Amino acid sequence: MSNTGAQAARHLRLDALIKLHHIDIISAVPGTRPFTLDEIFHPRSVAIVGASPENFMSFAAWAVASLKSAGFPAIYPVNPKYSEAYGLVCYPSVSSIPGPVDHVIVAIPAERAMDVLDDCARKGVMSVHFFTAGFSESGEKSRAELERSMLQKARDGGFRIIGPNCTGLFVPKDRLTTATRMPMQPGDIAFMSQSGGHSQDMPLHAGPRGLRFSKVISYGNALDIDECELLEYFTNDAETKIIAAYIEGVREGGRFRAVLERAASVKPVVIYKGGTTEAGLRTAMSHTASMTSSVKAFQALCRQANAIQVGDIQELIDVLVALSYARPYPLGRGIAVVGVGGGPSVEAGDHMEAAGLELSALTPEVQAKLKELLPNAGGIFTNPLDATNLVYPDVIYKTLKVIGGSAGIDMIMYHMGFHPVTRWGEGIYSSDFFLKPAAEALHKAHDEINKPVLMALGPASDMVGMEEMLKVQEAFIKEGLPVFRSIQKAALAMARVEAWRRRFETA
Repeated sequence: MSNTGAQAARHLRLDALIKLHHIDIISAVPGTRPFTLDEIFHPRSVAIVGASPENFMSFAAWAVASLKSAGFPAIYPVNPKYSEAYGLVCYPSVSSIPGPVDHVIVAIPAERAMDVLDDCARKGVMSVHFFTAGFSESGEKSRAELERSMLQKARDGGFRIIGPNCTGLFVPKDRLTTATRMPMQPGDIAFMSQSGGHSQDMPLHAGPRGLRFSKVISYGNALDIDECELLEYFTNDAETKIIAAYIEGVREGGRFRAVLERAASVKPVVIYKGGTTEAGLRTAMSHTASMTSSVKAFQALCRQANAIQVGDIQELIDVLVALSYARPYPLGRGIAVVGVGGGPSVEAGDHMEAAGLELSALTPEVQAKLKELLPNAGGIFTNPLDATNLVYPDVIYKTLKVIGGSAGIDMIMYHMGFHPVTRWGEGIYSSDFFLKPAAEALHKAHDEINKPVLMALGPASDMVGMEEMLKVQEAFIKEGLPVFRSIQKAALAMARVEAWRRRFETA
């Protein structure tokens, strides 16, 4: 069978599998869509319906505070009970706000949704984000019918709906955010998430790892804007180089397969699929009313499209770190591990091979060169490489240079924090003696061998140690190095990226 025929046969089998497991559900009501997603992601003014100066713990309060803190230019609290909220003029309705309103955040009970949409239609807004929950995810027929009425209202009014039951938009370039402490420097990663919590927690935790975002959206129940439309948009978005997603279920299986294949053919796509156990499936249904597909069907989709599937949010962050910083991408599975401590070296070997990486043997010539640099007493000159003076920046640099030129070595990992001589909190590794020279040495070695150089930092045991570890992490990230929180996490992330690169370049 020809390659074309085999691919067609795979598509037919996959279509059958998708239908068997009910990935498809009824599509959204068709209608006019006057505003593009590019316009939706770049509003110039935002109204927050439900803002109350008496409740500083509400989502509406957080949204106003976050927008003010970020320096967003036009913020309009809306609540007929107040004339002022959070130091801003508070308006009785969206339509009473002078001047244009592009985007509306709604945080009031679901029962009042239709009235708000009528008001938004009168104002001529572009998009309405419903943080409000209590719609189809409740399982009540009347609430699902309410969603359908809302969608029709949006179609008739000429605007789009984000959600309901989500945290909406985060666009650092435009200072648009509903959460504080987010990484506000723009980047090239787009993240689409059915979960509101994940849409805020992931960038928050990814920021200190050096990751920056072009656009983030939480889309909740996906009443209007859904995963297919978002994936299509990010595929064509010039500001986005890497696409990440948290998905609980898809509405149109056939369309999703097509847009995923297209996206993954031009950009890395990393997906965390929620709801892969019976408990997860039940929770996903009550969380965002998602018709979740079978695990096997979704895995088949990802394999066919060459999307990188991960098992949780932390692994998603690790893979994004590898994609963003482990450049150039490794040309093979061969890895050399360098560090201090026999036990950690054995642990490293186990994790590398378990992840599918290969600990390539060092040639006698390379070992001889290394013995000129490193003490023979207590040293291990195989791969992983262990020697007591591999804590000195100049020795680290020279060692990586020797190993980096070896055949079969496609990437190098330097690990620290796994041995009594590398206890976080002692101040050793944040000292002027080590930190800046070591970061520069690793950066220089990376540039000269032109292969990924990875950092694995061990866990800290207390607050003092954590502070030092984070300081070290920051210094290495500033030098453009991928930093992981353990050898195991680094191994798994690099194995996924190497497998993705190999398929991507041979597709």
